[in-house]
Amino acid sequence: MPASRLLPSDEAVDLIGLVRDLATQELAPLVAEAERTEAFPREVFRTLGRAGLLGLPYPEEYGGGALPYEVYLQVLEEVGAVWASVGVGISVHALSCFGLATAGTEDQRQRWLPDMLGGELLGAYCLSEPHAGSDPAAMRTRARRDGDEWVISGAKAWTTHGGHADFYKVMARTGDARGDISCFLVPADAPGLVADPPEHKMGLTGSATATMRFDDVRVPADRLLGQEGDGLKIALAGLDAGRLGIAAVATGLAQGALDHAVAYAKERETFGERIIDHQGLAFVLADMEAAIQSARAMTLHAARLKDQGLPYGREASIAKLVATDNAMKVTTDAVQVLGGYGYTRDFPVERYMREAKVMQIFEGTNQIQRMVIGRSLDRAGGGSLHLAR
Repeated sequence: MPASRLLPSDEAVDLIGLVRDLATQELAPLVAEAERTEAFPREVFRTLGRAGLLGLPYPEEYGGGALPYEVYLQVLEEVGAVWASVGVGISVHALSCFGLATAGTEDQRQRWLPDMLGGELLGAYCLSEPHAGSDPAAMRTRARRDGDEWVISGAKAWTTHGGHADFYKVMARTGDARGDISCFLVPADAPGLVADPPEHKMGLTGSATATMRFDDVRVPADRLLGQEGDGLKIALAGLDAGRLGIAAVATGLAQGALDHAVAYAKERETFGERIIDHQGLAFVLADMEAAIQSARAMTLHAARLKDQGLPYGREASIAKLVATDNAMKVTTDAVQVLGGYGYTRDFPVERYMREAKVMQIFEGTNQIQRMVIGRSLDRAGGGSLHLAR
């Protein structure tokens, strides 16, 4: 049973219908084999790009779709319900465009952003390092100025699309203080930039994740985004939006697991009845539905705050925390509903369960989200009610 949606316009309804059809007809037949063989679906991203789905939240003047986040996240959810690796990939691509779109000069945006949003180019985001994941200010990758160029040296871990992307948004240290970090837009063909073999992961095996190594990679000075030292600010601002993307994909993943569990429960019989007619099983499915609806509501609440230009960082962390924790619980329950079959690869729910785990880890672990939420409560004044139309 696909999710019911309340959308703000007829155009949004048409878009969601298009995405649902594309996911069902074009993506679904490819998922199992691509995930089994760990094949990166580069052509799928080109197809989505040509359909205009890689630049949805960005301005039309640069080739984007100018969609409110409320709608964009529901697109991600529809994709995530069928193929989480691709849903995560769309979110990561949007995050990799964020620095240029928000901190780049008008000349930089005009030169590079249309190609990045137009679908032919795929982006990646380089922030984490082997010893600096949850604490990005501890990064060691450095960029030094050499005349009209920057020279970048170091390594970036856990890079989604690593080795397959056409450009990389890179955070690198440009000074000795913790906050002396800058943001660079690095083309994939820059000499000295190489990808390690991809990580062998528990889930999202169709999504390439690799360490990227920068061996004195030279980029022109105009590849600096924002001012020198603005990198951490750019990174953290982008992560709020990125957390909403992951919350949406996790919600879609949980919805897909529930859909398979309900379909199975309607067909499987024990003791002369469909198993959905047994109260104990029906209650499990009801709890799964409640968890998904709660995650969706929180995610869209945060998106609507963002669309109104209101602070939404705390809500983004809550959405990421709730949606990904709920996805882990829902997918685990989906395996339980299918019993022994759920533990086999004949059904996709075991894959959903493996994919859900990483959603509690990337874009800031859920322990980090709890820290962010707790600190925001400490900083909040007596009345933090926002009223908007």
